[in-house]
Amino acid sequence: MITLLKDKSIDSLLVFTQMKHSTDRLAKNLNQAVIRTETIHENKSQNARQSALKKFKNRNTRVLIATDIAARGIDIDDLTHVLNFEMPNIPETYVHRIGRTGRAGAKSTAWSFCGGSEKSVLADIQSLIKKTIPLVRDHIYNGKNEMISKSVFTTANRNDKPFKTINK
Repeated sequence: MITLLKDKSIDSLLVFTQMKHSTDRLAKNLNQAVIRTETIHENKSQNARQSALKKFKNRNTRVLIATDIAARGIDIDDLTHVLNFEMPNIPETYVHRIGRTGRAGAKSTAWSFCGGSEKSVLADIQSLIKKTIPLVRDHIYNGKNEMISKSVFTTANRNDKPFKTINK
């Protein structure tokens, strides 16, 4: 993730994880790398969630990491980048996550990291959206890169590749 965020054109990035402990662990890693990160999940108080969201909307925080439950109802203007750090279990959730970008015809990018154990979920998503999500085979996030972190991204094969989708 740190390598991805070296790209200064990524003003703000909304990252989705499945569980609150993944959210906190990923935020800790990014904050240690001096990438200002906030989290929202169901164990945070409403005030803490609102504060994190306000910092993100005001661009005081570059990265907001959220679980699906806590992210419901989030409306962020001009959000151009979303990352599915962990694939959602429900295909409709994928549509909901990436639908936060590209509003009002704006150009946006959604990335999804998809490990071997998540490929059936990917197939279900592609069936739902009736599109093939292109696989990025030669990317910088492969193998030893910190993006696929042992402490956060739990797949049997650390060489699993992420998928990238681009919304219109």
